Amino acid sequence: MRNSKLNYLLSAVGLLISAVTASAQSQPDSIKYNHQDVFGPITWPVTGGGTRSASGQPGEHYWQNRADYLIKATLNETPQDTTITGEVTISYTNNSPDNLDHLWLQLDQNLFKPDSRGGATTPLGGDRFDVKGFSRGGYHIESVSVIYKGQTYKVEPVITDARMQVRLTSPMGPKGEKIQVKINYSFSIPFYGADRMGRKKFKQGYVYEIAQWYPRMCVYDDVEGWNTLPYMGLGEFYCDYGDYDYYITAPANMTVVGSGDMLNSAQVLSATQQSRLAEAKGSDKTVMIIKPEEVGETATHPFKGNLTWHFKMLNTRDVSWAASTAFILDGAKVNFPSGRKGIAMSAYPVESSGNNSWGRSTEYLKNSMEIYSAKYFEYPWNSAVNVSGVALGMEYPGIIFCLSDLKNGSLWGDITHEIGHNWFPMIVGSNERKYMWMDEGFNTFINQYSTEKFNNGEYFDSKVRPSRGIARFMTNAKDPLMVAPESMGLNDYGQYYNKTSLGLDMLRNVVLGPDRFDYAFHEYIKHWAFKHPLPYDFFRAMNDAAGEDLNWFFKPWFFTTDKIDQAIQSVKYVNGDAKNGAYITLVNKEKMAMPVDLKITQSNGKTEILHLPVNIWQRDAVWTFIYPSTSTIQAMEIDPDRQLPDVDRKNNVYKGN
Repeated sequence: MRNSKLNYLLSAVGLLISAVTASAQSQPDSIKYNHQDVFGPITWPVTGGGTRSASGQPGEHYWQNRADYLIKATLNETPQDTTITGEVTISYTNNSPDNLDHLWLQLDQNLFKPDSRGGATTPLGGDRFDVKGFSRGGYHIESVSVIYKGQTYKVEPVITDARMQVRLTSPMGPKGEKIQVKINYSFSIPFYGADRMGRKKFKQGYVYEIAQWYPRMCVYDDVEGWNTLPYMGLGEFYCDYGDYDYYITAPANMTVVGSGDMLNSAQVLSATQQSRLAEAKGSDKTVMIIKPEEVGETATHPFKGNLTWHFKMLNTRDVSWAASTAFILDGAKVNFPSGRKGIAMSAYPVESSGNNSWGRSTEYLKNSMEIYSAKYFEYPWNSAVNVSGVALGMEYPGIIFCLSDLKNGSLWGDITHEIGHNWFPMIVGSNERKYMWMDEGFNTFINQYSTEKFNNGEYFDSKVRPSRGIARFMTNAKDPLMVAPESMGLNDYGQYYNKTSLGLDMLRNVVLGPDRFDYAFHEYIKHWAFKHPLPYDFFRAMNDAAGEDLNWFFKPWFFTTDKIDQAIQSVKYVNGDAKNGAYITLVNKEKMAMPVDLKITQSNGKTEILHLPVNIWQRDAVWTFIYPSTSTIQAMEIDPDRQLPDVDRKNNVYKGN
């Protein structure tokens, strides 16, 4: 018995070796795969001084600087124009080991100057971030002064496009030294602020969505020193954390909402509105604070002249606000996992109202905050507000802007995406201007989860397979994900969202499994909350916590436009009899490698799915193995659940005779 079995095995092995050799010798010219490119040694860049660890965590000597802001701004609405005048005092802490001879600040409003770089690089036909046609745009910097070590002096700033350099009379010291910069400024509010802010007219007045509204510090970090890439429209923001204390003065007939906690509600809200606000903070159902029929009524805004609204937000990287005479206002309680309570609110004109539209905005916002807090990281602030206006969809800490005419699933999708950005990049503070995929893609990934969970999947479609759209896109993609936004084709930047999200789906569902992926992803979030991770920190963190070297995936997916094409090449039966088993030969035709899920159906009715690890491609593009068939194979399909963006699905399928 033993001898006959041994002889059979030796015979099978010999035939397998012959089959593999024959397959290797007859590789078609169409195979582009090179295993050395995929599985060769990869070493990610490292920083000096022990600031970042090999495990993808902040290192023993990690540091980042801090910027605290005191801002006093006034919205001036006149028949000729509407402007913002302001005064910002920045208290900047240099935690780096370096002396700083100068400071760099961002002047984001300068994007809207007629001669800005963003305007100069806008295509003839325009695009979503069109910045042309506003002749009054840009900051007017009235004065800049510095307070350091008890001395105060004025500075003549050096302004280059959307950046401002403040040259110090003596270097700012390292390791905790503090300096103050005080700036007086003004600007005219754009009508269409690159789809991130602006003004829009409704029946009962303009809605002003105000962002990028104060000069702010560039980030000085352990990787590049000063990060001074200019704001040009597509590439978003990279900001240090700090506390914001800000005052907004506006006409008394306006309602103002903003990031953080409102500290003087008794001075700016009527007694009725204060009572309703208190009710909303204790209600899981939406409570109207300003009702539609009350908008524009004298009793709604019983004050005269101007009012100053006072907000404060701690440990944040930005704040924004909105003001209007047209706002309906509502709110509801948010329940956090720790037992803490918060509030979600919505501010919108009557044109946006209705149960199929913004009447459910607060419900959508509240549920998104609760879902993300339970799944990923508890929302660290006390409030969030959604504003209806000109911006299609834009995110800031504690406040989001969504387009005024969205309804039903479109509004849900916009809200859950924009508030999701409060996790990426507002909590996990990546560099959006350089690595757009680290916030847009990670956020798109978690949006899938919130949509599945919300109201028993009200807007969730289990039949949607993102891999199909990405496969079509990857066929023509010119730029990889690691390209900075201003270098990405304007027809291609959607891959920052969808290709990144699909990549995480593939790691979770095909490579690691949910348990290992979720643990590693949570570790990344936990260690980099309120810090500045690089892509390489993410790669290392996932490798370390998942216990898997995933560089074979990270390199092609993020650094190249390589494609996936897995194919079934042939089926041959051992000794010509299906009862003895089958030699199945698979081919990896394109440059990327992935595990293989292979569904096999035999003529006797038996069906199973084999899970072959990515390691089958470590030595070659062709892999032959013995499948223990007991009858002829009727059909086979690679990736039957359509989880991979395979660019040629025709060769995924085998039909037996």
